[in-house]
Amino acid sequence: MKARVVHLITKLELGGAQGNTLHTVRGLDRRRFSVALWAGDGGILEEEARQIPDLDIEVIPGLRREVSPVQDLRALVILWSKLKQEMKRFAPAPVILHTHSSKAGILGRLAARLAGVPLVVHTYHGFGFNRGQPWPVRQFYIGLERLTGRMSRALVAVSYANLEEAVRLGLARQEQIRVIRSGIALQEFRPRPFDRLNLRRELGVSPDSSLVTMVACLKPQKSPLDFARLAARVLKEAPDAEFALAGDGELRPELERLVAELGIRERFHLLGWRRDVPELLWASDVLVLTSLWEGLPRVYLEAHSAGLPVVGTRVDGAAEAVKDGENGYLFEPGDIAGMASAVTALLCDPAQRRRLGEAGRARVDEFDIRHLVPALEALYEELLAAGAGRA
Repeated sequence: MKARVVHLITKLELGGAQGNTLHTVRGLDRRRFSVALWAGDGGILEEEARQIPDLDIEVIPGLRREVSPVQDLRALVILWSKLKQEMKRFAPAPVILHTHSSKAGILGRLAARLAGVPLVVHTYHGFGFNRGQPWPVRQFYIGLERLTGRMSRALVAVSYANLEEAVRLGLARQEQIRVIRSGIALQEFRPRPFDRLNLRRELGVSPDSSLVTMVACLKPQKSPLDFARLAARVLKEAPDAEFALAGDGELRPELERLVAELGIRERFHLLGWRRDVPELLWASDVLVLTSLWEGLPRVYLEAHSAGLPVVGTRVDGAAEAVKDGENGYLFEPGDIAGMASAVTALLCDPAQRRRLGEAGRARVDEFDIRHLVPALEALYEELLAAGAGRA
């Protein structure tokens, strides 16, 4: 009798949590599990998800990242109803709900409790609260995570930093949570021959310029305006450098205004969503990430696999991938001056760039995504064997 596994995520946009979730639902053994993927609408990866064989796709109206009491309640009721239907449809087989991201994690786990789903797993791909929020807001979100943590049979962290934070804040019990790495398909990013000049020409980048690249959604978490400010600082010392930002989102208009105000439009390329990230990294010289919080930034791993040095923020699990001075440099979020100085130094020292890039490639194997699905399957089997198949 196959268990039913439903993965729930807020939105299928381009991002690490979404990429890992798609990899998981694609790879789960269909001889042991019947698999579904539920998400809010409008994600750029929705069409890709629909191409996965033997995968049931459901769009959840009202499920979105922004806080909206009316829409959140609507999504909660829909999730509760759908989970009740899943319990009836697959009885007597057990149903496992596996949630990802903060909004889907909170609403999904509340709905599972109301529907009587006994096996609930949540993966922390970072947290929905951060130190930049007003204290009451941060405490409210921590309280919600504590509540829904008690409704979870098992919790997964993508980094040891997230595991320790969850236990310290009372979101999880030590025996309830484990680390399952947020990995990447390493071979996709290993450098291989390609037309570097043609790609640079397409991007509008000079063949002879040093290219500093950031790959991120244009949302507050990623702090893309800091990348523009960093670029302006670097260009004062390295005027031949160019900057590319691959991604899109709500902050694009504000970012475009700032780029114009800083007078760097000719050297700063907003690329929108890109599906050729490996080639984009191979065409670059340094990878930057200005995030304010993360679980474990997959783009750090992608850069290492591509042989690029990283200059980024020391957030959550970042230090588990980037070793300061060995394969990149980490700074506190918002330290634009520090990051700009490190980028400038790397642009002026090709030998140092190569040394850091080679060091990153040499130690990235532990983050291979091929470990992800077997680890999750083992977790599901462990929960099923514990005898909690049905409420």
